[in-house]
Amino acid sequence: MTRFPDEVDAVLRNAGWSEGRHVPEVAGHMIEVVCAYTAAGGARHTRFPAAERALAEFAGIYIDQDGPGLVLRRSLFAIDPTMAIPTATTLADFGAALGSRLFPLGVEGVDDAVLAIDERGRVFALDPTGEWHLGDTLDAALTTLVTGAAPARVSDSGTW
Repeated sequence: MTRFPDEVDAVLRNAGWSEGRHVPEVAGHMIEVVCAYTAAGGARHTRFPAAERALAEFAGIYIDQDGPGLVLRRSLFAIDPTMAIPTATTLADFGAALGSRLFPLGVEGVDDAVLAIDERGRVFALDPTGEWHLGDTLDAALTTLVTGAAPARVSDSGTW
């Protein structure tokens, strides 16, 4: 039995992921670059263990997909927090609604959405139409993104 559904496992492996992948140098560099940025008003990204663990395994994974999904169109996405550096204020505001800090994971589409992980390991997408809960774990979120499953809309109260 694999960690991911067969389709998701195949897509991730095609992008360079494998079970036990561990790229702490790549992840560490990305985290340092992201944390060095200061937004207007002084907001900064702050590292925490859930983000470090996620990036240690998936940093630098770029999924190039396009086509129909289970509910939504599948689109490309990247696990590269440096692609979402200028989101410190946005993620701080959304994190306040959730009651948890957020760290950028990357982007979906061509800057269509920012992907972020919170301190509990939950993953979200933030786009111009709102905020979306992709999964309670990174594995669940990757499955949502790869398959085009419908994420849950996050309400203004921070629930879904």
